Amino acid sequence: MKIDIINIDGQSTGKQVDLPEDIFGVEPNEHAVYLAVKLHLANKRQGTNKTKERGEVKGSTRKIKRQKGTGTARAGDIKNPLFRGGGRVFGPRPRTYDMKVNKKVRSLARKSALSDKQAQGNIVVVEDFTFEAPKTQQFKGILAKLNISDKKSVLVTGDMDKHLYLSSRNLPKATVTRASDLNTYEIVKAQTLVLSEGAIEQIKATFAK
Repeated sequence: MKIDIINIDGQSTGKQVDLPEDIFGVEPNEHAVYLAVKLHLANKRQGTNKTKERGEVKGSTRKIKRQKGTGTARAGDIKNPLFRGGGRVFGPRPRTYDMKVNKKVRSLARKSALSDKQAQGNIVVVEDFTFEAPKTQQFKGILAKLNISDKKSVLVTGDMDKHLYLSSRNLPKATVTRASDLNTYEIVKAQTLVLSEGAIEQIKATFAK
């Protein structure tokens, strides 16, 4: 499928680029997208929560009162979970939230997300450009000219451009990433996907596998 290429001023360059049907024109598989997003979010979790249980709390093991005759419930040591400062019952322990999703499913999810964005007309292709120095206001101006300054957007480049990345870092709705690092979660989360010319070939090489 053909799509027009525009410049960073939002004007047509008169050129077109061919988006491969096997990446941008597949039938979206919602379940594959769900699994890929769930995988991404789960793998970001640290799983380092920990609370002390009864056997780990510092304190005496002496029985604090006699068993009978007090008119209250029986109690053991001061580390009883019912007491303030006692151990927690079945508290969280360090664990891993890592999941496994087959490579073919992850690939299908990326293609499904890209195809859905293309079907909705939320993919824009711009000429390759770069900054000589990090300029947040200059990057913000480009988003305004592309009419996406108020939308969540992801600019996909062929190679990582440090100046572009630093220029976008303070903009809460804008992200810059390499085509080889683009994942399903970023695609789904973005309202508009901005692809540079160089990113198209990188996407073909990466996502067609």
